[in-house]
Amino acid sequence: MLTTVMIMWLGLLIPFFGTTLGSAVVFFVKNKKNELLSRCFSGIASGVMVAASIWSLLIPAMEQEKNILAIVLGIFLGALLLLFLDCIVPHMHPGTNDEEGKESHLKKTTKLVFAVTLHNIPEGMAVGIVLAHAIQTGNLFSSLALSIGIAIQNFPEGAILSLPLKSNGYSKHKAFLVGALSGIVEPVFGYVTILFSNWILQCLPLCLSFAAGAMLFVVVEELVPEMAQGKHSNLPTLSFLFGFCIMMILDVVLG
Repeated sequence: MLTTVMIMWLGLLIPFFGTTLGSAVVFFVKNKKNELLSRCFSGIASGVMVAASIWSLLIPAMEQEKNILAIVLGIFLGALLLLFLDCIVPHMHPGTNDEEGKESHLKKTTKLVFAVTLHNIPEGMAVGIVLAHAIQTGNLFSSLALSIGIAIQNFPEGAILSLPLKSNGYSKHKAFLVGALSGIVEPVFGYVTILFSNWILQCLPLCLSFAAGAMLFVVVEELVPEMAQGKHSNLPTLSFLFGFCIMMILDVVLG
């Protein structure tokens, strides 16, 4: 029988496994640079994150907090945190040569890793907050819906990182390893969030909306532009809807 501690660690590590599996795509894709595939992966990731923000974070927050302004405040605080990190951390998104954040002399591949790491911070926080609430209420299995959804979202993100690393001269094994390790930030931030669970549970609606705001910022500022770049295609849009529906179904079924 799974104990509370086992379920907690399972919830923290499932998203990391998703990143690892996604990074393994580098072993099977022969074409070094498949722009449309990467855009579809960004679409799936965007859809999952939007649905997770709504069903796993914002709806539970609004069920507990009737003051909608507190929810709005949390959303903007989460977005502002990611905006701050976006401005100070040097990074570069796949498919572009435009450096964002502070100027640096870091390698392009390092900046690509930093970009994915920025995606993973709010996801780790969101999983940690939901797990902390689940531990308190005893409804542990329902908390795994978000972890599974984030893992599905991390699969394309892992591929989005490992494939460009390969095209930039990394060996398949090194591209896979770097891609997989980029996801380690999620269980780390998730666990740190759980450590502050006593404080978090006292202002849970604000924390849930905070995580939602951070995730939505990532979607609008980074993933949607990646999804829309290049020659027009409807496949990335359909991929967004696919990711959205998968996360919605997970939340409804497991929640």
